[in-house]
Amino acid sequence: MDVKSTIRQFVTENFYLPDPAALDDNASLIDLGVVDSTGVLEVISFLEGTFELTVKEDETVPENLDSIARITAYVERKRLAAAA
Repeated sequence: MDVKSTIRQFVTENFYLPDPAALDDNASLIDLGVVDSTGVLEVISFLEGTFELTVKEDETVPENLDSIARITAYVERKRLAAAA
């Protein structure tokens, strides 16, 4: 399973969505009320455990964690940096 599919599966299985299939990858999880501040912590824990990376405090910003697309891009950047 690829990164985006893994993240999408986590979000749709762990947070309430009336229609998971209708969730656009670029939709703001915070603006839609899918993820709140506690939910962000759950996402971080999932990312660290699943992708074996460390989310630094200054990286816990909407630009990295507010949509499936942004989370995917963040994970891919972290993995690329770790491989370098």
